[in-house]
Amino acid sequence: MAFFKEFKEFALKGNVMDMAVGVIIGGAFGKIVSSLVNDILMPPIGALIGNTDFSQLRLDISKFRDMTSSAVHAVGDAVTGGGETVAQAAVEPVYWNYGAFIQQCIDFTILAFCVFMMVKLMNRLMKKKEEAPAPAAGPVLSKEEQLLTEIRDLLKAQKK
Repeated sequence: MAFFKEFKEFALKGNVMDMAVGVIIGGAFGKIVSSLVNDILMPPIGALIGNTDFSQLRLDISKFRDMTSSAVHAVGDAVTGGGETVAQAAVEPVYWNYGAFIQQCIDFTILAFCVFMMVKLMNRLMKKKEEAPAPAAGPVLSKEEQLLTEIRDLLKAQKK
């Protein structure tokens, strides 16, 4: 039971709950930024370079695989004396998806910029809050008035 009690204390701490709220809001914020990038910013940029989507940019690097495969077979034939033919099966092409990487870098840059702007705004608001004048203190009570106030509060508490 001590384990569950300790876990309950941990889970109900304010910092853990704040972190959970932050993660949830961060996930939603990430979706908003992804939509901003994919649906608002990338179409015009893609139109400028002639593509509609960076994630479709890729290079077919199957040639390198095929060259190394034929070189390995040539060495194998030289070692075994040749005569054996290896049938090349139809294999799927291999693509280097550099466009998806560019897309993720742009997403990250925009997300980082949005977070920076949000933190900057929060810092400005906190600074204004610190600079705001403190609320005016109530009238200064004499020692007799303080004593009478305490007696009044004690009498109220006894009646309840």
